Order: sequence, then structure tokens, then C-alpha cells
Amino acid sequence: MSTSFALSPELVGYLAQVNPVEHPSLEACRIETARHPYVRMQVSREQAAFMGFLVRLTGAKRAVEVGVFTGYSAIATALALKDVAGDDAKLYALDVSTEYTDLAKPHFRSAGVDGIVDLRIGPASEGLARLATEGLSGTLDMAFVDADKTGYPDYYEKVLGLLRHGGLALFDNVLWSGRVADPSDTDPDTVALRKVAEIAKADPRVEAAMIAVGDGVLMVRKR
Repeated sequence: MSTSFALSPELVGYLAQVNPVEHPSLEACRIETARHPYVRMQVSREQAAFMGFLVRLTGAKRAVEVGVFTGYSAIATALALKDVAGDDAKLYALDVSTEYTDLAKPHFRSAGVDGIVDLRIGPASEGLARLATEGLSGTLDMAFVDADKTGYPDYYEKVLGLLRHGGLALFDNVLWSGRVADPSDTDPDTVALRKVAEIAKADPRVEAAMIAVGDGVLMVRKR
């Protein structure tokens, strides 16, 4: 979602003024994506700033992103990972579309994070399973999931397996423009988003909190 849930244009502008200055490559990516017909798939500017802050706060060095689109959130994450870990930083970026990710690649290069971003094209479930077979189970510091919503319950389990103890996973769009609060809405995406929230709440392996940033972010910390 390109702006945060229920924020007026005036508040969006105010947040842009008081948050840190946007990296030039992030700005270029955001401006280019604003012309894209699916611009609403991009995270908001304030959400990207929040994600970068969380990377630095937790000292994350290695992360996975599920759903890259044109690269805005990946750039924000990769820049923060680079600040923390330098050349040891790594972002495994999973997406099914070369059409979208081809738009991201020039921005990765201009941001100087193309050596950090390991872009992998294919179904997310398979990509996450492959990371586990490569020996990454229990090693990643952070995950960001912003892909097909019906896949969230499956991605939850696979991401949790990749995270180290104390690692943090972020699931995007969990408020779904308010539709999750409407009991009559039985669309598969809405049902899946409710399900992943319920799973996280009941899961003794994690601590979870949902916040109204962007279109809603479910934050899950692996105990």
C-alpha cells in the first residue's frame, strides 16, 4: 500500500517532513513506481522508514523478503542491513515476476546494494524451502512477507523455520483496508489474513503484535 491505512494526505505529507531524508535511490524507485498501474502494491514511505529502523534496532545482518515488486522495500531493508553488517549483509529476495523485479534491478545498482540482494524468481513456498535446504534454517535475523495473501499461513511456518531465536518477521497488509474486521467478508485473501493473525496469537513459539502502519503489519518475534 503506497500510503498508511486511514492517514489523510496532510498527515502523509507531515510524516515525510519529519522522517529522515529519503535515500536518492529509494526516492527514484518510489517516483517510478508511482506511474505503475499496481502502485498500491508498494509499501508506504513511512513503512519503509520503519522497516529500516527495525533492521538497525535489532542489528539484523541477514534477511529474507517474500514479494519484491519494484524493489522499494527491498532497497530500504538492504541499505539498513548494509549499515549494520557492511559486506556481510545479505537479503534473499523472492518474487514470481521478472516483469516487476526487472524494474527493481537498476535501483538496486544505484543504491549500491545489488551485491547484497540475492534475487530469486519462482514460487515463494519453493524459494523458502530452498533456503532451508541450503542450510539457512535458524540463521536469518529478519523476514518481510508481502506476497499473495492466501499463502501467508504457509509462509508463516517456513519463515519461522528460517529465523534465529529472537528473529523478527513482518507480515504486510494484515488489515486489508479494513476488510478483516468485516465478518461477512469471506474472500480467500481476507480469510487467510485472519488465519495468520490467529495462528501468531496462539503460537507459543512467538510473541506477536499487530500495528496500523501501512495497511497493517503483523510483527512476530521468534522466542
